[in-house]
Amino acid sequence: MILLLVMLTACAATPQDLSGKMFIFPQQTNTARVRLTASTQRFVAVTVCHRSFTDLKRDHILFSLATPSSANGFLIFWFEENKGIAPHVKNRMTEYKGWDYKSNMWHSICTTWDSESELVQLWFDGQPSIKKFISSGSIISGSTIIILGQEQDSHGGGFDSKQCFVGMMSDVHMWNHTLSPCEIQKYMDELNFTPGNVLNWSALEFQITGRVLIEDKQKNCD
Repeated sequence: MILLLVMLTACAATPQDLSGKMFIFPQQTNTARVRLTASTQRFVAVTVCHRSFTDLKRDHILFSLATPSSANGFLIFWFEENKGIAPHVKNRMTEYKGWDYKSNMWHSICTTWDSESELVQLWFDGQPSIKKFISSGSIISGSTIIILGQEQDSHGGGFDSKQCFVGMMSDVHMWNHTLSPCEIQKYMDELNFTPGNVLNWSALEFQITGRVLIEDKQKNCD
C-alpha cells in the first residue's frame, strides 16, 4: 500500500511507527523533504544510522542537521568524484574516500562523533573506518532542524536541487551518544538493537513537504 503525500506540508502530529517502511524521494527538486523532530536540542556526542538506496551519480545529501549558528551542524554528504562520504560537524568536515557505494542496492551507514575527543568514525555496510579529528570547538546546541532529502545551506533552507537526494531511505535512528561497535553491528545486521533516543524510526515524528512517499520496504521473495 502506498501513502502518497504530495501536499505542501503534511504533518504527523504524533509519532508514527515506520518499521518495515521507507521514504521515497522520486524526483530531483529543491523542495521535497522530510523534517524530523528531535527529542533534544543539545548534543555532547552523536550517532546517526540510516539505510539508503539510490542510482545517483552526483554529489548528494544523506543527512542534514542545522542550527542557527551552523548550517552544517551535523551533516553527512556523498561526494561523487572522490567516492567519499563527508561528515560535517559545526561547519568543519573530514572525508572518507573510496567506498564502494553501488547503485540500486541498500547501503547501511552509521556515523559517530564525540565532542570530548572530537573524533568521528564511519561505518559503511558493516565496515568501520579509521577515526578522524574534526576541530568542532564545542558541543552542538541551539534550535536544531533535521532534514532528509535536502541539504541546508541556511537554518531550514537554502536548498539546491543538484544536491538533493533521489531514491529511498529507511531505518533512520539518532542517539545523543556514541554507539558501541557491537550495537552498530546489530543495526547493520538488522538484529535487535537499542533504538535511537533522539530519532527512532519506530516512533518517528516528522513533517513532509513536497512529493515524498511512504511505502512498504521492498523485500526479496522467498
